Amino acid sequence: MIKNYSDHAANERTYLSWVRTSIGIMAFGFLIEKFEIYIAYVGRAIEDEKHFQPSLSAELVGLGLFMVGILMMIMATVRFFMHKKAIESDEMLRYSVKKSNILLSALVVLIALFLFFYMGNQVFGLH
Repeated sequence: MIKNYSDHAANERTYLSWVRTSIGIMAFGFLIEKFEIYIAYVGRAIEDEKHFQPSLSAELVGLGLFMVGILMMIMATVRFFMHKKAIESDEMLRYSVKKSNILLSALVVLIALFLFFYMGNQVFGLH
């Protein structure tokens, strides 16, 4: 049996959860980018490019979400190995919240707020 197996298993489950979340965020960014390409294609196909123009802000949000997903995956991997080392250690260590986790969470919230206002502008035509 592996020493502290339940702690290692919990650490791995948490890691895999972070990986799934980061893949989901990257997929959403990819979807936004692909939808913008589709909008441009529709505009050319029906010869109404004036009303079917891709938006630079949507492209930036798609790219931003993809980058946030990559950062999340890197941070999850670093966190996994840090916690693995701490679990295997015999000394008592303090648990602390990392500034990088708070920064990444704030970035996701900012992107979500931007999407909220962007979609509100698209739906309600606010300028």
